[in-house]
This record gives sequence, structure tokens and C-alpha cells, in this order.
Amino acid sequence: MEEKILLSHGSGGKQTNSLISDLFLKYFNNEIINELNDSAQLKLDSSKIALTTDSFVVNPIFFKGGDIGKLAVCGTVNDLAMSGAKPRYLTSAFIIEEGFPVEKLETIVKSMADAAKEVGVQIIAGDTKVVEKGGLDGIFINTSGVGTIYENVNIKANNAQVGDMVIVNGTLGDHGMTIMCQRSGIDIEGELKSDCAALNSLVDSMLEVCPDIHVLRDATRGGVAAVLNEIADISGVSIELEESSIPISEEVKGCCELLGLDPLYIANEGKLCCFVPENYAAEVLEAMRKHPLGSNAAIIGRVVEKVSQKVYLKTIIGGKRIVDMPSGQQLPRIC
Repeated sequence: MEEKILLSHGSGGKQTNSLISDLFLKYFNNEIINELNDSAQLKLDSSKIALTTDSFVVNPIFFKGGDIGKLAVCGTVNDLAMSGAKPRYLTSAFIIEEGFPVEKLETIVKSMADAAKEVGVQIIAGDTKVVEKGGLDGIFINTSGVGTIYENVNIKANNAQVGDMVIVNGTLGDHGMTIMCQRSGIDIEGELKSDCAALNSLVDSMLEVCPDIHVLRDATRGGVAAVLNEIADISGVSIELEESSIPISEEVKGCCELLGLDPLYIANEGKLCCFVPENYAAEVLEAMRKHPLGSNAAIIGRVVEKVSQKVYLKTIIGGKRIVDMPSGQQLPRIC
């Protein structure tokens, strides 16, 4: 195989077939994709499914804690898990710039295959397009995912209720700050790296102790601030946060202070917000802390009223401030 991607790799001829057989099928090998049909034929054991799609354009494509391939799999799996669904199948489409090194492409594809295997999903269909050099920055990936929704689960963004406790599964802002520092050449002491991870097994542990979880959302672009404002608006409630309870690593705190940023607005790729009834909060928190992806889980606030539709923060010094929906571009190309 050539060392770099050529326009002919996207032409549908011999080189396209070679790329598919020698690279993609090498790592995405399973009985469904190996049939090479124009569409995958699936049999799902549920009458209720979740379907999601996402695109990944992160810059840089390789970063501490992951790469665009791992991010594509984990991000799509997480969108399914946030609906109370068991992720089953993924599709993946690659848009590649002419001249992109095949060695890097293989690293990305292998990363996707490894992440999918760890999660227990199959990549069953895909597509490859090659654009002229300068048409995009390296590689973009689009993924779609299908999952079967567990019975007796009603997790929706408009389901937050007065009295619900708001829980996150760990420190905030790790992914976004990692990308910003790496992109800008800022060298930070410590263990700062992306939190990129698939959260479906964590959600399973949570649902075991509380099938009545009201809301689940992964806090990606816009961070926790964006997610909580969306939920407050859709559910028609107000949310009160406790600044002293919000878990943030010392590395992220230091970077935010240096750059004048608020960790609540920084992107995550392995963090979720959940809204649970108060009487289940302690059990859910305990279950999360027993899981490797929830060891730093914390209750950070509660739903306080069925009016106003706002999010506000009780500060360490005793004041209050509104946490608005983010605007503008803090960190472009974060995922």
C-alpha cells in the first residue's frame, strides 16, 4: 500500500478496494461488515432503539489520552448511553485529505477498533472519501450508532424534577484544557490528559441501583455550563450548584487561572451529568465511585424550583452568580 493517501483511494477502484480490504477490514473485522453490502443488515432484540450520529474534527488529531479515532467511538457510544441504551453497532465514514500518511490512518483505525472491542460494539459499515490537498485539515470522521434501550428506563432531557440531585462522575475540563495546551504549545506540569472514555459500563452500574435516573447528558462542547442550561431550559427548572463541591484537578485550575477561563465551560469527553431523585443520590454516588470512571464522582447541585429556568452557582465566599449558556468560541475543534 502507498505511504500516503491519494485521490485514487477515494475513486471507487482498485486502490479504494485495497484500502478497504488491507486496512479497514483488517481492524473492523466482523461477519456483518465482511459481507461488504451497501447497508448492514441487523437484528435487534428490542422494539425501542436509540440512534445517534456525530462528526469529529478535533485538532490536533493525536493528543494526550487519545486520538480522533478513540474519540469518535467513545463519543458516539456515550451519546447512546446517555439515553439509557446498550450500544450495539457503529458505522464510520472517513473524509481524508490527499497526502495524509497511511501510517497515521492505520493508527487511528486501530485505535477505533481497540476502543470498540473494549466497549463491546461492532463497527459494521463505513465509507471513505478523499479530497484534494488543502480541502480539509488531515482527517474528519463521521460516526453513527445504534443501541437498544433498556426496559423501564425513561431518561430524557426534559425530565429534570424539583429535588433532583445533580451528580458528575469526576473532574471537569480535562479534555478541553489538554487540547488547548497541546495546540498552543503550553507545557503544564502534572498529569493533565484528556478524559476520553466510553461511559456505557458506568451508566450500567448506575442503572442497577437507580432505574429511575431522570436525566443523563455527557458534558462535551460548552462543558457542564452548556449541559445544565440546556436541561434547565428544556425541563423548565432552575439548578443551584455548589462551587465547593465541583471536582476540578489542580492542573485544570492552574490553566484556567492562567488563561482567564471558567472550568464549567471547558469541554469533557468522559464526563456525564446525571439527575437522580434525592432518595437515590447516595446509592448512585456510591456505585459511581466504585467504578474506575467514577472514582471522583461528586454531587454538585440540585434542582431547586420549577420556574426561572436558570443555573446559578453558590460561590465559596457565600455569594451567588448566574452560570449562563456559553456564547462564542472558547475552544474551536475540540471534538
